[in-house]
Order: sequence, then structure tokens, then C-alpha cells
Amino acid sequence: MPGSRKLGRPTDHRMAMLRGLVTYLLENGRIETTVTRAKEVRSLAEKMITTAKENTLTAKRKAFAFVTKEDVVKKLFDEIAPSYKDRNGGYTRIIRTGPRRGDAAEMCIIELVKDEKKEQKRRGVARAGRGNRSERVRRSGETAAKAPAAEAPAEAAAAE
Repeated sequence: MPGSRKLGRPTDHRMAMLRGLVTYLLENGRIETTVTRAKEVRSLAEKMITTAKENTLTAKRKAFAFVTKEDVVKKLFDEIAPSYKDRNGGYTRIIRTGPRRGDAAEMCIIELVKDEKKEQKRRGVARAGRGNRSERVRRSGETAAKAPAAEAPAEAAAAE
């Protein structure tokens, strides 16, 4: 159940820490933290994004009351929330990275999910689908025989 983890801190300290983590996540798009903290941050960050999708004065006041930086609130309402207008939840992703070296705490990366189709359009690059190399080469219009020869000069130039 979200919000029930105490994280070894008094309530005020815990809420200040979570507010800082949510602010940093919205500002940078990804953070590295422990799994239990990430699960709490996910709940709060998704609530902030859902609130920001309304784009009303009340929603802005709620965001300003929780997020610690004004420019992050502006980014939340202008960039982040509109990018998730067609999505109903699931705005973040948690990727486990293994134990921390000092105390073996389970670490992870929590990041905002980006829509792959929109990212490709924004970059203007059509990404080749996953598959074997000959299939990618065939899709790009080259023959399998020409591809290795075309890559060799590029690799030589990169080595210099």
C-alpha cells in the first residue's frame, strides 16, 4: 500500500525527503535510489502528473504546495503533463540495478516513461525494428553484401 512505508524516518523528515526526490525526478527525468524509496516516489510523482493534467488553478496550487522548485512546477504543467495526456497512469518506470556496494541495499533507477513513437517523431529518425542485422540492413535499403564494406571506412575514420 503506497504511503505506508516509514523508511526509518520521522514523518516530517520522510515527507521532506520524498518531496525532494519527486522534485528532482520531475526536473531531471530519472534518479537512482533504493527500491523502497522509488516505490514511494512513484506513487507521489504519478499523483503530481495526474493533478497537472487538469491544468487548473487548484491543480497549480496543489503542485506548488508539494514540489519545492517553481521552475519544476512550470515544467510539469508546460512539458511533462501534456506529453501524458493520452495515458492513464504508468508515467514512471523502475529498473533494478543491483545491490549498493556499502550496505547491499537494493538499488534502482526510477525514470519518467517516454512515448517511443513521439520520441521518434521528435528526433526525426525512424528506428529500425529489433531483429537480426540482415533484416535491419534490408529495411534501410542496402544489401547485406554492401553493408560491411560501407561500415569499414566509417570505423577507420572513428579510430583516428
